[in-house]
Amino acid sequence: MDLSPYDRLTSLGLQLPLVSPPKGTYVPAVRAGQIVYISGQIPMKDGKVVATGRIGEGISVDQGRALARQCALAALAAIDVVAGLTNVTRIATVTGYVASADGVTEQASVVDGASELLVAVLGEAGRHARSVVGVARLPLNAPMEIEMIAEVQT
Repeated sequence: MDLSPYDRLTSLGLQLPLVSPPKGTYVPAVRAGQIVYISGQIPMKDGKVVATGRIGEGISVDQGRALARQCALAALAAIDVVAGLTNVTRIATVTGYVASADGVTEQASVVDGASELLVAVLGEAGRHARSVVGVARLPLNAPMEIEMIAEVQT
């Protein structure tokens, strides 16, 4: 018997966080038919950024992977609010923005933390196309931002 995404979260010792309130004039996720567009998620807890800075400058690649995982968990929470995780048929695409110090080239390894979490929670539906971009700075001095597009059942 296949486990539900909620059962998988429990087996991983995880729970969905509360969706953080937007820091501007937008919403965390929008459902348009069978597509859910998830706004960029930064590592937050209780509405506050949990880490600031850049990979390679105070934040290691391993720490970045854990933060990317937290961003993906927040994105799943946003999907859950508008469509329910059991209705996800596919994470179509993930885009990761990684604030990086000069010379850092491991951005893809950082965003792997998010990708691996999506597969662990959603199984094959969590496999996705992906782009990763290294940037100088992100809003609120966050070390990363993860956005995605999901397909859901109607």
